[in-house]
Amino acid sequence: MEWMYLLILIGAGLIIVSVLTSVLAFRFGAPLLLVFLGIGLLAGEDGLGLVFDDVDTAYFVGSLALAVILFDSGFGTRTQTLRRAAAPAIVLATIGVLLTALLVGVAARFLFDLPWRHAFLLGAIISSTDAAAVFFLLRTGGVKIYKRARSLLEVESGSNDPMAIFLTIFFIELILSGTATDSLAQAFFIGFGMQMGLGLVAGLIAGYAIVEVVNRVQLEEALYPIAVMAAALCLFAITGYLGGSGFLAVYVAGIVAGNRDMKGTASLRRYQNGMTWLAQIVMFLVLGLIATPSEFIPVALPAIVLALFLMFIGRPIAVWLCLLPFRYDRQTTAFASWVGLRGAVSILLGILPAVSGVEGADLYLNVAIIMVLTSLLIQGWTIRPTARWLHLIVPPQLGPVERVELELPGNPKHELVVYRVLEESPLLGGQTLPRWARPSLVVRNGLSLDYELAGNFEPGDYVYLFVLPEYVNLLDQLFARPQGPSSEDKEFFGELRLDPESTLMELHRSHDVPVDGLPPDQTLAQYMGQALGGRPVVGDRVAIGPIDLVVRSVHRGTTITGIGLACQRTRRSAVQQSPAPGLPRRIRQWFGRDSRSQ
Repeated sequence: MEWMYLLILIGAGLIIVSVLTSVLAFRFGAPLLLVFLGIGLLAGEDGLGLVFDDVDTAYFVGSLALAVILFDSGFGTRTQTLRRAAAPAIVLATIGVLLTALLVGVAARFLFDLPWRHAFLLGAIISSTDAAAVFFLLRTGGVKIYKRARSLLEVESGSNDPMAIFLTIFFIELILSGTATDSLAQAFFIGFGMQMGLGLVAGLIAGYAIVEVVNRVQLEEALYPIAVMAAALCLFAITGYLGGSGFLAVYVAGIVAGNRDMKGTASLRRYQNGMTWLAQIVMFLVLGLIATPSEFIPVALPAIVLALFLMFIGRPIAVWLCLLPFRYDRQTTAFASWVGLRGAVSILLGILPAVSGVEGADLYLNVAIIMVLTSLLIQGWTIRPTARWLHLIVPPQLGPVERVELELPGNPKHELVVYRVLEESPLLGGQTLPRWARPSLVVRNGLSLDYELAGNFEPGDYVYLFVLPEYVNLLDQLFARPQGPSSEDKEFFGELRLDPESTLMELHRSHDVPVDGLPPDQTLAQYMGQALGGRPVVGDRVAIGPIDLVVRSVHRGTTITGIGLACQRTRRSAVQQSPAPGLPRRIRQWFGRDSRSQ
């Protein structure tokens, strides 16, 4: 019986160490997932001496954890994000992964002197970006990226794992079966259609079913998150058993469920957040334990060279070719090329050859781990400076101190937001809160005051308001921020503020901007809205002659409420975007791609 307590002690102890070490990772800016993987490697056979070589168990645990992560990733992906980036992201997640696998496979053929099928297998293993790594950096890593680039990366990283898994299994089957070359295309398309088609259909059906069941069945509140997660894992298992992509199915189900009204959504998000963190920690620890660092030495140099080839040649070529029809600007394309972090999925796929009995399977796992370490060390540590260099970081703007999503009877759509009144706030100059804002409480010097009795606001007050989520950005403008734009503001938003209701002719008269061929009486907001396909985001730019009009703020995702003017010396290579060739107009409109500048 002692082994049971020892096993629990080791497992729980490693998780505690990982959690506590995250404090140092945040302080020094280290990629947190690199820390988790490093702890697993240090605790393994060549470190503390923990021997774990059960590849079947490692693959099982990793697959289960990845299913949890992908469901949560889909659940947190908003419909607006999909419409903004679905078309290019799906191209990256399919064709982009295939191109990456082929390019890396060609390089691996010469670096490791492998047969072509084995080389392409190695390329497939390392072909996908890691959803856990990318979502952590974009959502919780403290980097606020230009929303259009952020949406592209979120959807791509969440949806490209199924393609990489399919390619890995496909090349493993080719190696083991020795299928003739002339039947490769047929086998590929049949397998691809089965995996992706079944995964997509199962995910859509299950997503709607989860919402309907949760809304109709009365349970104890704490049981709803458990039921939803159990249903997602059942979907993963059933889809995989039937020959489809369980990973795609849970991701699609998460998207469907996360964008519909469902009982207990707030508690479900909190529960899933904890479950996702636990899944990431356990997955990286287990994958670190399964490796033997002393075996890295013979393949270290070619594996590092292959990782550099992937970062600087393979991924950029694949991204450039895939995004070419969508005419993204150079900065967004360059950033998407660089944020191709490899992570647990590549290590997980590196185990598959050993599970399947491929000869020389240790090579794939060792190379995958070295490439993941190289990617996290170089790319993971340089995301923020790269985004800043490319002018893709949105300058910090005042927002609420706290936002609380509420679960109230009748399912109203309000949130509780808390602001702190600073000395520069317009509210101190006599401006009042709009009627649609519902202040409920003012906390002053530690005392709770009724809003009606608190009188005029004072610096340092905390104001509690009930408000619709889409109005939060408007409230931001009423609470303090330093007066005058900073250098970052000028780089991103432009040097001057313009009135969205002013006309193009007024812009011509005041700033000598050529507007020949443009409707002179059209307002700037209307003109930019049409140019951006009706779905503007903060940071979007539309070029007019020597200047750029920059979106500073948006209401409800459609109405431009703030515009900046950027002179030529502060331009961020804005490119007037035209629609992707061959796409029907209705599809382009749904995705928000009509005549859009990036």
